[in-house]
Amino acid sequence: MAQMTSTLEQQSRGQWKSSFGFVMAAAGSAVGLGNLWKFPYLAGKNGGGAFVAVYLFFIVLIGFTLILAEMAVGRKGQSDAYNSFKAINKNWGFVGLIGIVTSFLILSFYNVIGGWVIKYIVEMALGGISGDYANYFVGFISSPVAPIVYTLLFLGATATIVLGGIAGGIEKASKVMMPALFVLLVVVALRSVTLPGAGEGLKFFLTPDFSKITGSVIVAALGQVFFSLSLGMGVMVTYGSYLSKGENMIKNAFVVPALDTLVALLAGFAILPAVFALGFEPSAGPGLMFITLPAVFAKMPMGGLFSVVFFILVLFAALSSSISLLEASVSFTIDQFGLERKKAIAYLSCVVFVIGVLCSLANGPMAEVKFFGRNFFDLLADFTDNICLPVGGLLTLLFVGYVWKDKNAIREITNEGDLAFPVEKLWTVMIKFVLPVVLTIILLTSMGFIKL
Repeated sequence: MAQMTSTLEQQSRGQWKSSFGFVMAAAGSAVGLGNLWKFPYLAGKNGGGAFVAVYLFFIVLIGFTLILAEMAVGRKGQSDAYNSFKAINKNWGFVGLIGIVTSFLILSFYNVIGGWVIKYIVEMALGGISGDYANYFVGFISSPVAPIVYTLLFLGATATIVLGGIAGGIEKASKVMMPALFVLLVVVALRSVTLPGAGEGLKFFLTPDFSKITGSVIVAALGQVFFSLSLGMGVMVTYGSYLSKGENMIKNAFVVPALDTLVALLAGFAILPAVFALGFEPSAGPGLMFITLPAVFAKMPMGGLFSVVFFILVLFAALSSSISLLEASVSFTIDQFGLERKKAIAYLSCVVFVIGVLCSLANGPMAEVKFFGRNFFDLLADFTDNICLPVGGLLTLLFVGYVWKDKNAIREITNEGDLAFPVEKLWTVMIKFVLPVVLTIILLTSMGFIKL
């Protein structure tokens, strides 16, 4: 009877139609601007192979462990992130709420960057950018109107997909966008690594110089893992709540980080060899995608075509993540307040757009308005990346290990003992002892209390 009730609850909330659909949606949430925009420039800025080595270490250490924990909480709670934590222990709903707020804040500035991507698709399709690329980019993002228009277009696309629901919207779109993204990324990567002089870029990307691993590199790599895998922001808890009770979460928790890492590495192959081959600076920072790459494509044979292809795949990656960020808040609003999906999306989109406008204006008319020495855009990005995500991850670890108890979590993970869990003891040690210490140290480091 209890199993029948649980099944009815799942169907009323919506449910993934297939395991493949869930993996594509979860991987889509993980694969986003963090992979195609952030990972290559962080690698370029933090020693290339040294950063990649630290990033891969954290992916293995943290990715599987935390994704599995968050999915288990969601499927057990059968609700949004807040109510899933609360269903397991009534005093711990705040952990899910922190994640929902974090994802909402990230979506606010994510929409702005997504708008920039749409603008560049339009420009590249019309023949490319003339003149100085840096001046063009700065001129565009500092404009008081144009970036906001493109932000609205990106938000509209995100809201339209989420409006279709779990199976008809998010899953359906992910099953198209993710395979297309992989194909397009491989095409661009093959073009990049076959350019004359690309060998230096490959060497920089693949050969770690461990002397370059510093505290800032470690913090940057950890922040990238959380941002890229959608950890600590309620997304994987929300997506887990739409899983059937017979789903193999152990397999999914391995596949999702693996696909995410594959895309990040492919992005490095697509970008850094071309940057070296054509004589540009790999440590260009956030401007790598919007300033350096257009210049790279302009000097590349058939560069116009590859520039359009590249920015289209960036758009797919951005959308696959933005829909998961919005869904975390939509799920909460529906479950908590009983609103229908259409109204929840409309209300939330209005609020996130207003915050997005402030983020956009922070690069132009409001650039001199500072908070703790940062403009509003940078403040929001730094606060969510360096504080909210590690805090959300740490609290989730403590909740699963000591409040819900690891033995209860394992029962959910193994479908009441039906699935083999070969790394059960290792997973328990990581949840209860290793990762809480690691995240505490990294959090204190990012806040300036510890210098590594």
